[in-house]
Order: sequence, then structure tokens, then C-alpha cells
Amino acid sequence: MERCVIEFETFLRDQRKLSLNTLQSYKRDLKYFGIYLRNQNVEHYHDVSNIDLLKYVIHLKKEGKANATLSRNIATIRTFYSFLSNKGYIMHNPSLELESPKAEKKMPAVLTLQEVEHLISKPDTRTSIGKRDKAMIELLYATGIRVTELISLNLSDINTAMGYIRCKGTSKSRVIPLGSMASKAVDIYLKDGRTQLINEADEALFVNYYGKRITRQGFWKVVKRYSEEAGIDKNIAPHTLRHSFALHLVQNGADLKAVQEMMGHSDVTTTQIYLEMSNSKIKDVYEKAHPRA
Repeated sequence: MERCVIEFETFLRDQRKLSLNTLQSYKRDLKYFGIYLRNQNVEHYHDVSNIDLLKYVIHLKKEGKANATLSRNIATIRTFYSFLSNKGYIMHNPSLELESPKAEKKMPAVLTLQEVEHLISKPDTRTSIGKRDKAMIELLYATGIRVTELISLNLSDINTAMGYIRCKGTSKSRVIPLGSMASKAVDIYLKDGRTQLINEADEALFVNYYGKRITRQGFWKVVKRYSEEAGIDKNIAPHTLRHSFALHLVQNGADLKAVQEMMGHSDVTTTQIYLEMSNSKIKDVYEKAHPRA
């Protein structure tokens, strides 16, 4: 059994050019598989049938392995038996009918309205940076744009008097309404904050200490710091505000097609996850509150 594994590892390292971490994962999965086979009194890998592989997957499930772990193990077994088949070590590949479990639909992390308000209240608006941070957080939550789109905004892309921003997305630009609170925060930043941070005629709307366009990493640190100060016990990132924007709109009856357009989703099925989240929330409330639920 060991000779096959050594040859396989050499193939992965020299032919597939896998990273060290991926190679270690393959070796770990095969080692665990080999232990299982020996416990089942199976002496050689070429003695394994498709039934044996199905039993092994069931064994992993009974051990409580997550779907991601199951999928990785199945991928390892498939690659291994494909290698053995190509080398002529086996006549039939038993892994051909082995299917990976369906990926779990992971709901995005979101904030409650109260948590959003706590987050927005944290920047110290007596400082130029505080005015900028509040404007950025307000704008992100008010429009649901992507972080890359936020930091790419120029002065010409925003009109607080009319209440909209023009966002240049990955495929096409779109116009998104801008609420009064966000408009006010941006106006304060433009009047008393940005002018203190930049002297040159730069088009960038949001700039850092040095008067240069703020980066994704820079804004990520901003959100991280204020979420800690607000006591929000969630692992949030700037994208969390985008998800919160969409969910809160849907929960308050917004049309899914309109949310799709504001989010810049090419397909409405991407937006439907917020409807699922909203329905799940309503069901939880019903079950907790209704006397005959």
C-alpha cells in the first residue's frame, strides 16, 4: 500500500505542482483512508470496491465530518484512484460513482439595526478622520455598494443635493439613491474633514492621513476598530454592511428586483438569499411569539 502512496505523492509534487498545504492535505486524507482500510481487513488499495468507498464516506459522516471535509476527502480519493487507473495498477476505478455532498448554503453575516447604529456612532466627528470614517460607514450602509466601489468613488460621482451616487461597477455603472443621513455625513466630511487631509486637487472622495485614496485594507481596519469599540461580538468586515443593507431593505418590504439593481447583481437569484434570510427571521419570530406555533 505504501509504494502506491509514495508514487502518488511524487506525482502530485512533480506533475501537479501542488502547494505544500494542499499536498499535506492529500497525504493526511490518504493516511486516514489507509487506516480505515486496514481496520476493515482490506490489504491493498486495488482491492477496494465502490461499496467500500461508500461505506468509508458513511463512516466519515458518522464521525461528524463537515461537508467541506467530506468533499476534500472524496476529491483526494478520486484523484488517487484516477492516478492508479492511469498507471495501470487497477482495471476499474471504484471512485467514478462517488459524489461529493452538496455545498451548504452559508448565510452571510449581518448586523441588526441597533448594531449598525452603534457602529455609526463610534467615529469621533470632532476630528477630520472621524468625519471621514462616519461618512464612509454611513455611505456603505445607505447604498450597499461593494468596498472596492466605495474606495473608488470620486468627487464627481456623488451628488448630496440630489441624493444619489454614481457607482462604477465591474460591468456597468449604476445610480443608487443616497439617504439624508448619509448625505449629511458626506457633506460634513467634504466641508470640514477632507479639506484638512488633502491640499492638492485629487478626485478621490475618501482619502487617508497622507491625502491619498484610502485602500481596502485601510477601510477594513476602520470597520474592525469601530466594531470592537461598539462591543459587536461578531466577526464583521466592510462587506457585512453591504449584506445588512440588503437584508434590512427586504425585511421592510423592498422589491427584490430593485434591491438587485442597487446591489449590482447580474442575476436576481444572488439577491434571493436575502429573501430566504428574511423569511427565516420571520419564522423564528412567529415560533417564539405565537401561542399556538
